[in-house]
Amino acid sequence: MTEIKNILVALDLSDIDNTLIEYASFIAETLKVKKVYFVHNIKKHEISELFEEQLKDINLDEIIGNELNDKVEEIFTSSTDWEVLISEDPYSESLINYIVNKYEIQLSLIGNKNKSRGTGVVSGKLLRMLKCNILSIPKNAKPHITTIWAGTDFSSASNKVFEVAENLQKTISAKVKAVHVYNVPVQFSPYIPKENLDQKIENHLKEKFGKFIKKAGYKGDLTSEIIPGKGTGVAEKLRAKAEASKVDLIIVGDKGRNTFSSLLVGSVTEELFNQDLEIPLWIVK
Repeated sequence: MTEIKNILVALDLSDIDNTLIEYASFIAETLKVKKVYFVHNIKKHEISELFEEQLKDINLDEIIGNELNDKVEEIFTSSTDWEVLISEDPYSESLINYIVNKYEIQLSLIGNKNKSRGTGVVSGKLLRMLKCNILSIPKNAKPHITTIWAGTDFSSASNKVFEVAENLQKTISAKVKAVHVYNVPVQFSPYIPKENLDQKIENHLKEKFGKFIKKAGYKGDLTSEIIPGKGTGVAEKLRAKAEASKVDLIIVGDKGRNTFSSLLVGSVTEELFNQDLEIPLWIVK
């Protein structure tokens, strides 16, 4: 996998910032990151005209910068170098994309705030725009990883998912499970006897899984699980099963394709990205 040297963490002065800083500290120390950039965008155009007079003599950049520096100093315990960047841009996505390119960021940490619609920087636009890996963190996430689910559709595009999983397993000794969610194409299901359907598909997928892992050359310990969608959306099924299994991290790719599953197809990855996940989601670019 591409070595992760620089990390971006998107902050917005909400209560999820503490979680992001704490998780960034864990990731930075675990992966021996070179530098972490904490980024906040001040949207002055959103400030009501009612407050313009009161704020005209106040240096918001300095005040917010000092506040965030104090917060990071308190919570970020890693020995990794870090820096707080404050900017003013009408579009947070554009700013983050600019910083990712300028500072050669390999991983961006953002808060999963989909339950508070319109308050976070999480968006499908950001997912499509950034060329680096993205790690979406829910508010109550704990900074530890003991169990990882790696989503696969057995395509070459999903090899990169297992590169990340293998590296994390090697570093923190986490248990890794390769997970595949399948749905039978509806146009075929009426013509196939139900009693034979699931077993035939699972046997086919297990065989395919074995060939895929052998070809991928995964060097760690790996288990697998084949999950029937049974009419449920792939993203929703994966989310429900992962949360029920108390998984610490889900890793998926941004693209992929398979006859029975669309787990790694962009639209499904985006759907998973925009769900109210209770589990951190790592999207590999």
